[in-house]
Amino acid sequence: MEEGCWKLTLAVLVLLVSTHADALFSCHMIDFIKAVQQVEDENPELEALEVLRMLRRVGGLNDAFVQNFLPDADSSSPELDADLSDYLQRAVQHRVLEGAREEGVVLTPEGVTVAVGPLLLGIEAGFLSRTPGRVPGLYQLTLARDLGVFIRRSSDNAQLLGTDGCWDDLTSPQVFTLSDAPSTLTAAQVHGGMDGVILGKEVSAKPGESVKLSNLLTDYYLHRLDARGMDAAPRIISRRRRELFKTLAAPPVLVRQVAKSLELQEKLEGRLKMELKQKRRLMAAVKESMKEFVHMFMECPPIIARCTWGAAPYIGTPTLLSLPLTYLFIHHTANPSQPCLTFEQCSADMRSMQRFHQQSNGWDDIGYSFVAGSDGNIYEGRGWKWQGAHTGGHNSKGYGVSFIGDYTAALPSQHSMALVRDQLASCAVAAGDWCRPTS
Repeated sequence: MEEGCWKLTLAVLVLLVSTHADALFSCHMIDFIKAVQQVEDENPELEALEVLRMLRRVGGLNDAFVQNFLPDADSSSPELDADLSDYLQRAVQHRVLEGAREEGVVLTPEGVTVAVGPLLLGIEAGFLSRTPGRVPGLYQLTLARDLGVFIRRSSDNAQLLGTDGCWDDLTSPQVFTLSDAPSTLTAAQVHGGMDGVILGKEVSAKPGESVKLSNLLTDYYLHRLDARGMDAAPRIISRRRRELFKTLAAPPVLVRQVAKSLELQEKLEGRLKMELKQKRRLMAAVKESMKEFVHMFMECPPIIARCTWGAAPYIGTPTLLSLPLTYLFIHHTANPSQPCLTFEQCSADMRSMQRFHQQSNGWDDIGYSFVAGSDGNIYEGRGWKWQGAHTGGHNSKGYGVSFIGDYTAALPSQHSMALVRDQLASCAVAAGDWCRPTS
């Protein structure tokens, strides 16, 4: 074989090897759980804690801060298959690359993107707990450390809290690109941290109980709703992330944990203790940032962004609303006539309504400002700042919110109504810079 052919063959082989793991698994939570199951199946003697430690080693989650709460992950453990190890490293190790590409994140079945690292740290801390419900280091490992880094850097260089983004594909996602300027605390990191707190607390409440990591993740992320929707859903599932986190992390608790994380980080870096004046200034910044965090991730409902449900572009130039607004107009859909219970179905319904409004009605976009599914999500239509086409003669005076489904003879689920009445309405009162989709 000639030298040129050898070089071409070698190049093809290198390409095939480098893409093999990506072909096996996508950046979807379903595939991440399959990868965890593969680790468990190949190492049946390992307990969940040992599997978690192996994942932490592969993902590089073993610095001095982490080891202040968790054992060294570099202790001897079985080696993983090279392709599987490469995939898990990319899934667990969080970083934002050039071009605003965020790695170490996966798409969940409910349409929310989560960082895997803080999720795993929280679960491991929970398994190590000696006292039911009490988990040393839980908040610092999952969220407080990253919040502290964000607040400290924001004081020098203003950043958006909880930057979110869009996937290249929703069926087999591989690349997640941030929509706004990259932040030191992305929405995916927050979601992963919240899930780490919830599941860490959950496993700590049952000390000594043997459970596989893949089963724990499956129960939390892959639960399928029945016809009763969220009204009949289990208590501990990812669709209840915000309401669960709200019960576990009061704002004063988070403020204290952020302060502790900052102090520990300084100690580990060998810095001198902050002067009292500097410490007071930093604590004021923590409390101020906490207001925005609480609003975005605890008061507002999960809002699925346009790019996540696959919206077509707005036709023309949108008319901006003059805030604040006076009204919230409530609608329901004649078609689709049935409630949607999954992210996939609700997204398909959103695309169908947008096509009808644009192509049949001749409108610029889907008419509603927001749409409520029965899957636990609110879907962004024209959003907080663009005037909608929903209530004749009143479009400039309020937001138009529709429930997916024909409710002429029955009411939407209690959960869906509460999502609009209590959370979306509260979120709208503070509409402005804080009100961004947080899927």
